[in-house]
Amino acid sequence: MTVARFEGKEPRIGEETYVHPSADLFGDVVVGRGCWIGPGARIRGDYGAIRIGDHTSVEDNCVVHARPGEVCTIGSWVTVGHGAILHNVKRIEDYVVIGMGAIVSDWTVLGRWSAIGEGAVVKQGQEVPEGGIAVGIPARVLEKRTDEAYRREWTGFKEMYVDLARRYPAGYAVSPER
Repeated sequence: MTVARFEGKEPRIGEETYVHPSADLFGDVVVGRGCWIGPGARIRGDYGAIRIGDHTSVEDNCVVHARPGEVCTIGSWVTVGHGAILHNVKRIEDYVVIGMGAIVSDWTVLGRWSAIGEGAVVKQGQEVPEGGIAVGIPARVLEKRTDEAYRREWTGFKEMYVDLARRYPAGYAVSPER
C-alpha cells in the first residue's frame, strides 16, 4: 500500500477503513469511516482533491482522479465496481452503484440510489437522476427504481464490504514464499 504525501498534501483515512496493501492513495485525498479500498485501486489527489464518504467501497483496480483545482466527490455507501474509472466527477451522491468497468467522466452528477451498468460510459456533464439506472455507451437512463425492496437488496451488498473492511486487518496475511 502506498499512502503518500504529494506537494505537502497527505491522504487522510477514516477509522475502520481498510486500504489493501496493493492500493495507492496520494495527495489531497480524504476517505471516510468504514470504507473498503480494494487491491490495485489508485486514488490520485495530485492535481485536484478526492473526497470519499463513509462506508464506500472502491473495489479492485479502480482509478479515481480529479482535474487541477477541482474536487471529485463520492458520497457515503457508494459501491464502485471492479475496474471502474471515475475522472473528475462533480458529485456521486449516497447509495450509488457503479458497475464493473464503467467510466464516469468529468463534471457528472449521479443522484442518490442511481446505478450505472457494467461497462457503461457516463459522458462529460451528464446527470443521472435519483434512482436512475443508466447503461450503454454513452449511458442512458432506462428506468428509475425507488422501491424499498431494491434499496434493501443493494444495502445488503454494501454492508458486505463494510464487513470486509472490519475483517481484513486481522484476517489478511501474505503467505511466505515457497
